[in-house]
Amino acid sequence: MTTLLEVSGVSVSFDGFKAINNLSFQIGNAEMRAIIGPNGAGKTTFMDIITGKTRPDQGRVIWGEKSVSLLKMSEAQIARAGVGRKFQRPTVFEDQTVFDNLLMALKNDRSPWRVLMFKPKFRDLGKAEELASEIGLSDEIHRKAGELSHGQKQWLEIGMLLAQEPRLLLVDEPAAGMTLAEREHTTDILVEAAKTRAVVVVEHDMEFVRRLNCKVTVLHEGSVLAEGSLDHVTANQDVIDVYLGR
Repeated sequence: MTTLLEVSGVSVSFDGFKAINNLSFQIGNAEMRAIIGPNGAGKTTFMDIITGKTRPDQGRVIWGEKSVSLLKMSEAQIARAGVGRKFQRPTVFEDQTVFDNLLMALKNDRSPWRVLMFKPKFRDLGKAEELASEIGLSDEIHRKAGELSHGQKQWLEIGMLLAQEPRLLLVDEPAAGMTLAEREHTTDILVEAAKTRAVVVVEHDMEFVRRLNCKVTVLHEGSVLAEGSLDHVTANQDVIDVYLGR
């Protein structure tokens, strides 16, 4: 499997506190990965570094077949290169329909003039419908996003990210605040997405992680503490000590 993203020897300090400490991580082209770790382990900072929001003090972040450095790119350039990120709180256009939200998110020429003169192509309409079906919102396609349940808004936002055709999808605690049925559906969406791209899920909910059935990376104090299947990492004494706070 070819490596899509390789993070090596990355460190970053805030006011003398090492949020990320010599962290190395890699993920392949079509792979699902869960990242777990106690609060303050560096999970959010790790995602901030990949998306260009935070610049590390040292280390490398290498992307794609041409091995380009993400550290030389702006946040907008990184997004265009194919890194999509979903935050915990869904940000959708509440007054627009599900369909229009998906349509606006499609990967098209983003120049200001094009955006002002935007007229969806026939292909775009079909793509938006396809995405609605992929995220399980076909029945809600003409409802305003503001009327959706919390879980449905999360799916819509994942759909909006998928509309941009990212090669790497970073998803922050997707299961938070969801019903069991919604969590199951979220698992299905992410597992399906990981068949054609890399998906990294930061999550606290161990049952949710178990259902993703993927390799798990455990962060602690800004470094990788353990890596492997969920059973493998949860049997690791260091991981047990960190989680039980011994």
